[in-house]
Amino acid sequence: MSRITQVLFVLCFCLFAMNDLQAQDRGPLRHVVSFKFSDDATEQQINACIKDFAGLKEKISEIKSFEWGTNNSPEGLTKGLTHCFILTFDDEKGRDIYLPHPDHKAFGDAHGKIFADVFVIDYYAKDGM
Repeated sequence: MSRITQVLFVLCFCLFAMNDLQAQDRGPLRHVVSFKFSDDATEQQINACIKDFAGLKEKISEIKSFEWGTNNSPEGLTKGLTHCFILTFDDEKGRDIYLPHPDHKAFGDAHGKIFADVFVIDYYAKDGM
């Protein structure tokens, strides 16, 4: 093996090792979903949506935790989004199983008609700086 090949091999190994260490240092993956319901959505429809969304945790084992709440911010920056849901996954693999999961798809099919807007952001949770 030539010296250049050896150096390249060592560099590649170090890059893969660093990437693996970074993945291990990540916190849990948060999947944040906010809904703006259509003006004609009834309270019964909204409550059924919340119940069904929360029920996904029992159907999809990759969801490690689920929490939700309604907006109470006084800042006026909600853009009409009223309900926030936070799902926690161990990592992207868990989230990537959840997204196309038949139960998640069925939830969207059942309730999608009452959404006027949806916002989603995913991030790895970190402690402080």
